[in-house]
Amino acid sequence: MGPLLIVWHSATGGTRALAEAAAAGAAAEGNILLRHTEDATAEDVLAAAGLIFATPETLAAIAGPMKTFFDRTYYPALGRIEGRPYAAIICAGSDGENAARQIARIATGWRLRAVADPLIVRTGAQTPEAIAAPKTIAADDLTRAQMLGQAMAAGLALGVF
Repeated sequence: MGPLLIVWHSATGGTRALAEAAAAGAAAEGNILLRHTEDATAEDVLAAAGLIFATPETLAAIAGPMKTFFDRTYYPALGRIEGRPYAAIICAGSDGENAARQIARIATGWRLRAVADPLIVRTGAQTPEAIAAPKTIAADDLTRAQMLGQAMAAGLALGVF
């Protein structure tokens, strides 16, 4: 069985903390591969048994580096990863729903199977200063990300997904 691939991007540290929490939860259950969007490849996607995409919502969309990751890997993986499980983690100021919908549309094109509702963490950042500031994620949100990673890895290890 291939690894659980967690692909993340973070400009202010919030999404990184959530991705690392998911990886920590998953590590207790199985094989994981934690990759920044710049380092993740189509080969990583093809080798993965399951995927978690972690991105900030930027201007009501997935962050540009996450979009670039999908641009680089979408066609090489198209038709080759159908049915694999995925989940999404979104770090947003106040909403996050549109970024979650974008990931769901991309996953639909890949024919991936959502195995959890998107984990959306809202930081409340609304001013230019707050949006650009380093983020500290609440312990309960980090725990939710850890539990998502653990559940994904356990489901893969047990053959549930």
